[in-house]
Amino acid sequence: MLLLRRSYVGILVLASVVTACKNGKDSVGMGPQEAELRTSATLDAATALPSKSTLLARSTFSDPNDQNLNVKRITDDWHVDIKSKPAMDIAVQSISFPVGSSSTWHTHPGPVFIQVVQGTMTFYMSDDPTCTPMVRTAGQGYLDLGEHAHIARNEGTQDAVNIVTYFAPPGAALRTDQPNPGNCPF
Repeated sequence: MLLLRRSYVGILVLASVVTACKNGKDSVGMGPQEAELRTSATLDAATALPSKSTLLARSTFSDPNDQNLNVKRITDDWHVDIKSKPAMDIAVQSISFPVGSSSTWHTHPGPVFIQVVQGTMTFYMSDDPTCTPMVRTAGQGYLDLGEHAHIARNEGTQDAVNIVTYFAPPGAALRTDQPNPGNCPF
């Protein structure tokens, strides 16, 4: 039964893409029937939906007198220290995850601060042999150092939105796709 449902959803998605993308430039819309199926979609390669990213801002930060950046602030018992050599970009992105969507496996050139602002997100790390889920709900954050391949998945029952802040070398790609490491069953 599950295999039959997956095949049906895969055929429906393929038919939608072929019909909607006549010239390769049109976007794919979802009608009421497809939206209803989307809420019951499982997260596997045959039925996973893509996430949608919108870059909100990106700027390069450096000290005008010295290409090394060193920002330090102490307020009472709270301390923060940000150093970068020679400079760094800070980029902010909004990423929407429909139910059943995922980011694919990837890495980042620097740390990434993820704020879940709507729904529930589940994160998995490639270096975790047990594929333990890290679940974050709206109002919670997740710090991704970006060093190991990882994947973000919406395994919840409602659409999710993340606001993501990247710290990266100037001009660097914010993410690099990686192959599936094989430590998770999906």
